[in-house]
Amino acid sequence: MTLHAVRWLAWLTLAFMIFVAASPARAVDAVSVRSDAPAIDLTAILDHQHSDSDRIQVSTAPGTDGIVRRVEVRAREGGQNWVVFALANNTDDQLDRLIVAPHYRLVSSGLLWPDLGQSRIATITPSTGDRPERQESATADVFRITLDPGAVITFVMELRTDKLPQLYLWEPDAYKDKINSFTLYQGIVIGISGLLALVLTILFVVKGSIMFPAAAALAWAVLVYIGVDFGFWGKVLDMPAGAERVWRASGEAILAATLLVFLFAYLNLNRWHVRYAHITLGWLAFLGSLVALALFDPAVASGIARMSLALIAVFGFGLIVYLAVHGFDRAVLLIPTWFLLVVWVAAAGMAIEGEVINDIVGPALLGGLVLIVMLIGFTVMQHAFAGGGGASGVVSDIERRALALTGAGDLVWDWDVSADKVFTSPETESLLGLKRGTLEGPAAAWLEVLHPLDQDRFRAALDSVLEQRRGRLVQDYRLRTSDGHFMWFALKARPVVGSDGEVSRVVGTLTDVTDTRKAEERMLHDSVHDNLTGLPNRKLFIDRLNAVATFAKTMPSLRPTLMVIDLDRFKQVNDSVGVAVGDSILLTLARRLTRILKPQDTLARIAGDQFGLILMSEQDPPRITAFAETIRKTIRAPITFNDREIFLTASIGLALSDPQTQLTQEIIKDAELAMYHSKRIGGDRIDVYKPAMRARKNDRLSLEADLRRAIERRELAILYQPIVRLEDRSIAGFEALARWDHPKLGRMAPDEFITIAEEAGLIVDLGTFVMDQTARQLAVWQRAIRSQPPIFASVNVSSRQLLRHDLIHDIRSVLSRSSIARGTLKLELTESLVMENPEHAAQMLQRIRELGVKLSLDDFGTGYSSLSYLQRFPFDTIKIDQSFVRTTTHGTRPVILKSIIALAHDLSMDVVAEGAETDSDAVELYQLGCEYAQGFAFGEPMDADATMRLLAQERLEAAS
Repeated sequence: MTLHAVRWLAWLTLAFMIFVAASPARAVDAVSVRSDAPAIDLTAILDHQHSDSDRIQVSTAPGTDGIVRRVEVRAREGGQNWVVFALANNTDDQLDRLIVAPHYRLVSSGLLWPDLGQSRIATITPSTGDRPERQESATADVFRITLDPGAVITFVMELRTDKLPQLYLWEPDAYKDKINSFTLYQGIVIGISGLLALVLTILFVVKGSIMFPAAAALAWAVLVYIGVDFGFWGKVLDMPAGAERVWRASGEAILAATLLVFLFAYLNLNRWHVRYAHITLGWLAFLGSLVALALFDPAVASGIARMSLALIAVFGFGLIVYLAVHGFDRAVLLIPTWFLLVVWVAAAGMAIEGEVINDIVGPALLGGLVLIVMLIGFTVMQHAFAGGGGASGVVSDIERRALALTGAGDLVWDWDVSADKVFTSPETESLLGLKRGTLEGPAAAWLEVLHPLDQDRFRAALDSVLEQRRGRLVQDYRLRTSDGHFMWFALKARPVVGSDGEVSRVVGTLTDVTDTRKAEERMLHDSVHDNLTGLPNRKLFIDRLNAVATFAKTMPSLRPTLMVIDLDRFKQVNDSVGVAVGDSILLTLARRLTRILKPQDTLARIAGDQFGLILMSEQDPPRITAFAETIRKTIRAPITFNDREIFLTASIGLALSDPQTQLTQEIIKDAELAMYHSKRIGGDRIDVYKPAMRARKNDRLSLEADLRRAIERRELAILYQPIVRLEDRSIAGFEALARWDHPKLGRMAPDEFITIAEEAGLIVDLGTFVMDQTARQLAVWQRAIRSQPPIFASVNVSSRQLLRHDLIHDIRSVLSRSSIARGTLKLELTESLVMENPEHAAQMLQRIRELGVKLSLDDFGTGYSSLSYLQRFPFDTIKIDQSFVRTTTHGTRPVILKSIIALAHDLSMDVVAEGAETDSDAVELYQLGCEYAQGFAFGEPMDADATMRLLAQERLEAAS
């Protein structure tokens, strides 16, 4: 072979190797996205790939220039399952779309080891542009993307599972319409199912036969199952990740079990042969074990439950037909309903095996299940009320109803239509303070004591009953008392039709529901109003703004103005005079501002020391500016408190609307930007929003908004640093530390975002969130590690929290939501915090101690270190500041440490040393008598999963 031939052979070999190496990262074909397409099914064009590491390299779809590029993506959650697809926008418009991957689909879920759903997508990385934003959804992974005109973008999805049953590209409004329509349907189905379960339960109470509790149990099981499938319980209950799969598998097992119980009870199988009872009990025990199995392997439990449900339907139908042929009347009544159940099971089998794949199939099957249970209920009631009864039975029933009415304390309301005379119990007039007989007479006379807004409704309700000659009257009305105020009564009545087919009377009851109504109104008021000033809160403020926006569409000349008013240096005022006085100042300012407003204006407290104003009464810009100046002068007027004058100023931001301005939450941000601009250049001034103010990328407003959103969505991470028992180096507890990974700025220092939280009035919400999450995690540790003494957790408390009376309520709520051992939740407070208001702090700490929460004095030795106060406050633990522990301290360190430890022991307190960085530090601290230590020598702050692994490892080492 010649040298030239050898060279060509080498080049061909090299080219072949390059082709083979590059072939796994093949390019994908882009799907063209049309502007008129509401939804595109991407499932069939997805390129599923698997990587051996947490990185993957893919080739992008050819761009408009025809070039194929390679991108490398790193997994955020360490996944190795990937999906690649590409989208092309060939239109001239920018397109916003939603990538939607449902967590669970009944269709194609499978019979054996079914896919019970979970979050599918960890993250999506585009080849160009910003990362898609995850939208909040409990039932699907939803990401918003933007496709620029002519753009071709390749998306790489990191999957949390190797299965992705469906992926759609939705137009946002179309997807919203779909969700709304399904939500309405689901609400109707759940409402019917709940009402059916309640009716069958009541029927069981009335009749008492065994078939009625069996039917009621079946109805409740169906309600639970469809509630899980529709995601209803996930909204009502705070379910952890993965719990829905357990609920779904358990619901299917319970559904099969209750169906079996109903069949046994309705057919009265124990009367025919004892073997039926044995078979049923054995089958029920087996299905009950599936509920326990669902806790460990939901897929296996669900598969077995589905097969059991099919067997019960098929064999049950055969048994019903057999008994019907042999003359058993109950079986004859059940044949149509059970035949529909068999048809339903067959349709469900086709759906879960993927023979029917329409999205409507799942909800339709659940609606059909409710219909079947409704037919079962009708069958039960038909059997229950079949045949007549003797006169004695009727009289007995009337007597029971009369006794029940008397025992319930309801008031009789009877309208004799022919005589047009209303009779009501004397207690009604007694409650209203009226003379006996005042309410007896024609129905029109009741209009005089009814609230004016209820009179037309009362008249229309009675007319409707007379015209339709059927139905039920259930309405609430307000009746005027003798002193002029109103009480709420619930009227429940039915028409009684005479032999001539006309309504002869309307009979029912009146119930005093005043307390219930007032409680509802108070709850509604408190939910949208600030509990200090009584002004609308941020939610109601935004709602009013939306209402103004709707009104402005009909009146183009209406140009509302938005103002954001923020008090300057109010935190310093709080620190100097105390939170209680600060609250009084806020209340005074709210009353001052309210007095200068007109009825059409809206003033709200939208943050701690921040007010919002929708100005409708002024339209002329000079008059608007003059009104803002009036507000500024009103705030500048001194406030007298305890012979002391307090002077305040405010920074005011204005956002003027025009026909092109959208009255959305964006205009609030505009006004806040103007306010922050005023505050940055000294405060005590008024600034009007200009578009140039948005140029600041790291604006404090954006950080506050991001932090508020992170707290509301619980996106802040809680890390836990171990606290070690020095005697045996075992983990005694953890200290909870909040961390915030900003989506753009990365991890922010705790001091920085805590300062932002304090200034924005978010520190209370942040502290409550950390306390609640820590208590929940502490309960998980204690259930997993049943040690003695139990593991504890420490949470830091800010001055805003300590000086609020609501702190006691917050702690009580946290303790009620998590089952933790008494005394294992500790609150850490600094000396300077306690000394801000020692009298108030002493009372609050004693009340906290009575709740079963321990108290720890943090950073001891760096503040006041007053021994008299240390003895007075009910602390359980002293935490020695790390400056006394580190080995770099000079030679007097052991003497100081020994003195502090001895002092704590004399006061019956435990000692925790912070900043133990080496093993020698730990040994020395133990020799000095310190019980606990915390520092990098024993572990850095870690997430909840890492703590569980650490505890499990320690437990394993202790066992070995």
